[in-house]
Amino acid sequence: MPQSLSYTLVITGAPWATQAPQTALSLAQALLRAGHRIDRVFLYGDGVHLASALSAPPSDEQHWPRLWSEFLSGNNITAVACIASALRRGIVDETEQARYELTASNLRAPFEIAGLGEWVEGNLKSDRVLYFHGAH
Repeated sequence: MPQSLSYTLVITGAPWATQAPQTALSLAQALLRAGHRIDRVFLYGDGVHLASALSAPPSDEQHWPRLWSEFLSGNNITAVACIASALRRGIVDETEQARYELTASNLRAPFEIAGLGEWVEGNLKSDRVLYFHGAH
């Protein structure tokens, strides 16, 4: 049997605007089926829209934030949204809601908000780091 590897996935493309989240989820599922491990998923740039609890796509479209949330929770995978990217795009947890005196928080579980240190740690800890970018 081939050696099991660990992966960090970095998603920068927004759901519905790019294929990045869809491609990343398909690959993540395949990696786990093949016996590999995913250390963390890191959302950056427009990829942080995957962590929004307020997304409500039409009923005939895939709900990528929900699908990602279920996958991450079901496989106990750490999921992090970059704090700077999230704040710019109006995605906040309860801590940031209080800090900025906002009326609500909207971070979808199991995502957490953290800094680029999480991305750096993923680069150091994982055997491979894969990036999923949106087209510009």
